[in-house]
Amino acid sequence: MLTCLVESEGLKNRRMHIPGSFSSPSESRAVADLNERSREIFRQIVESYLTTGEPVGSRNLSRILTHPLSPASIRNVMSDLEAAGLIFAPHTSAGRLPTETGLRFFVDAMMEIGDVTTEERARIEAQMKAAASGHTLETALTEASTLLSGVSRGAGVVVTSKSSNVRLKHIEFVRLDTTRALVVLVSEDGSVENRLLDLPAGLPAGALVEAGNFLNARIQGRTLGDLRQAIEMRREEMEKELDTLTAKLVEAGLATTVGPAESRQLIVRGQANLLDDLKAAEDLDRIRLLFADLETQTDVIDLLSRAEGGEGVRIFIGSENKLFSLSGSSMIAAPFRDGSQKIVGVVGVIGPTRLNYARIVPMVDYTAKVVSRILEQGR
Repeated sequence: MLTCLVESEGLKNRRMHIPGSFSSPSESRAVADLNERSREIFRQIVESYLTTGEPVGSRNLSRILTHPLSPASIRNVMSDLEAAGLIFAPHTSAGRLPTETGLRFFVDAMMEIGDVTTEERARIEAQMKAAASGHTLETALTEASTLLSGVSRGAGVVVTSKSSNVRLKHIEFVRLDTTRALVVLVSEDGSVENRLLDLPAGLPAGALVEAGNFLNARIQGRTLGDLRQAIEMRREEMEKELDTLTAKLVEAGLATTVGPAESRQLIVRGQANLLDDLKAAEDLDRIRLLFADLETQTDVIDLLSRAEGGEGVRIFIGSENKLFSLSGSSMIAAPFRDGSQKIVGVVGVIGPTRLNYARIVPMVDYTAKVVSRILEQGR
């Protein structure tokens, strides 16, 4: 799978290049051999596609090139670009469109990234803070998803752990019967979550209250992961203060809430945007396939989670990922962090391959930073 990594800082007017982004040495050499005239014609073909979704022909190109060329000369260049695998003709005697390889080359090596304007920054921050103030974290993340869908022709998406970045206010153990109890988690944002817990055999009658008191004395606005780490670091203190079975109950309760089975949450907004500006019947078929992809939440979460692997924005184009191999879609995503600088989720945009990458990349990047600041400040 090919990915493009854009550093979080200094996005303005940067060109992106990742060595080895092409699938074969011959493709890399063919691209490297492009002269300035070929690059200019290729740029116009890509930018026309990103704007209109339509093929562009030699006659139209001859009118818009900085250094005018005859249609015949342009056709010769287009033939070379097609041989290099960068463009193709969707129909006989039609204009040309970029291939996925061509889009990757454009994004990696030619595209100039703009910046988020002062007005856009203020609007993003105001909307996010308003959504976070007095509401749950999910409300703020939903707003991030909605906001990104509004600046693209795609769907805004967010994936995060349901509880990994939520700060706790209270924990309580509630006995259901002799073998089971509920772990009740009350967060600072007012949300409540219950998890089922198997009780150790022979547990003393007051152990549930004692375990809850022990944890509540150490919560101090910590996340579940932070609390588990703090208890682990003070294991000797816990063993002195609690009997063996109650200590096991504390450990079991924390393991239940932050174990590997913890589910991930996917938020998608703006799917209706994908129905706008359809060009042909095959576009509708493609969007239907993308809708089916988005319904397969596990696969979408898995793809988004791959953007957690490092700093900055990552771009996945078309069949570079098997999830989008049929719908021919792209994804632009960036990770966000909690107060301890731990990556706890991803925000992004999914849409057609003709997304406005130069505009959406900095918007996704800045939105991820705003979400991180909100988490750092405890909303």
